[in-house]
Amino acid sequence: MTNGNGTRRVVVTGMGAVTPIGETVPELWAGVREAKCGVSELGGFPLEDLKVLIAAQIKDFDHKARLKHFQRDKIVIHADRYSWFAAAAADEAMKQSGLEIPVEDPYRAACIVGSGAGGLVTYETAYRDLFIHNKRATHPLTLLRIIGSSAAAHVGIEFGIKGPTFATCSACSTATHAIGLAYDYIRHGLVDRAISGASESVINYGTMKAWQALHVLSPQGCFPFSKNRNGTVLGEGAGILVLESLEHAEKRGANILAELVGYGQTSDARDMVNPGVEGPREAMRMALADANLAPERIDYLSAHGTATAINDKNETNAIKEVFGDHAHKLAISSTKSMHGHPLGAGGGIEATLCIKAMEENWVPPTIGLTEPDPDCDLDYVPNQGRDREVNYTMSNSFAFGGLNTVLVFGPPPA
Repeated sequence: MTNGNGTRRVVVTGMGAVTPIGETVPELWAGVREAKCGVSELGGFPLEDLKVLIAAQIKDFDHKARLKHFQRDKIVIHADRYSWFAAAAADEAMKQSGLEIPVEDPYRAACIVGSGAGGLVTYETAYRDLFIHNKRATHPLTLLRIIGSSAAAHVGIEFGIKGPTFATCSACSTATHAIGLAYDYIRHGLVDRAISGASESVINYGTMKAWQALHVLSPQGCFPFSKNRNGTVLGEGAGILVLESLEHAEKRGANILAELVGYGQTSDARDMVNPGVEGPREAMRMALADANLAPERIDYLSAHGTATAINDKNETNAIKEVFGDHAHKLAISSTKSMHGHPLGAGGGIEATLCIKAMEENWVPPTIGLTEPDPDCDLDYVPNQGRDREVNYTMSNSFAFGGLNTVLVFGPPPA
């Protein structure tokens, strides 16, 4: 039940997701199998003078229906949209895990649910109320809605978790950092199980203006590794895993979905916007070393793949430096081509897809890849997914500020 270094083995027993191409894991996986594109015309708020008019939004999400059965958290229905997504995904993951609710031995459980931006929808609503509509006050729950740890608190309250409960915040690496922390907490014996991942809902007028100003949004679509890529597309959603020690999961007879075998994290320490090759490369190497796996053991790599010119090229070069000749034998894809870039939530959603790829021996595609960039010359599984034996997967998350995180998953222990 322990690794060679004496640490405990960590397994995944539950998964939850809310995305623009599916509001549960089965729906998300069906969307990926169909090569579904979640990018559509922007809507739901005043567009005014926006120039980028597309996003990967979750439309018609019924939070009251999804969360009406919550018993312990009485105000989650009145929370920010990002907390709704987190709560719905965590609820799905907990139900799949079969853990008792509220959890037994609650001080031996953790809830690490991050967000890159927290309640930005609430921020904008409050500012519009104050400065445009000249209201004298904001909604009484405004402060609780905007806090970046609110989602973690809501989830922790509902499932009765009294151990470490907090948020991570590291831009697009947020979910992967949260999962990595939970992994470390369990394998070193601080807790026995954890809810971990991230949620994001930032698509509003102010956020679109801010991203426009940085000149990294595409007005056409998200086309990772493509010659005609011209930026990313904002998305939203949540991705949550339930992790447990192998001993804890086996003792209660849980259905184990996968083993989390490796985690790597680095910082470029060089630039806020332009990524390097060294940081991502070393994060991948660290994750492989942590997993005690040779690079050739990885069958599928879920790339960060944002469709920005420098990120895709640098990630390609980093993969080549880590995997050598095997880089050209790897199946690699960016599922952001389908569900958009959900910022901090991306790593949780993509980790879920890595586990599904292992379960079904089928790798997701990178859609919209009709003409590859000559500098991006690896197998990005263009346009249609494919059958392939998948035993080990790697999930990359590389964030603004040069914050790099990588997870490696393996099959359930025999």
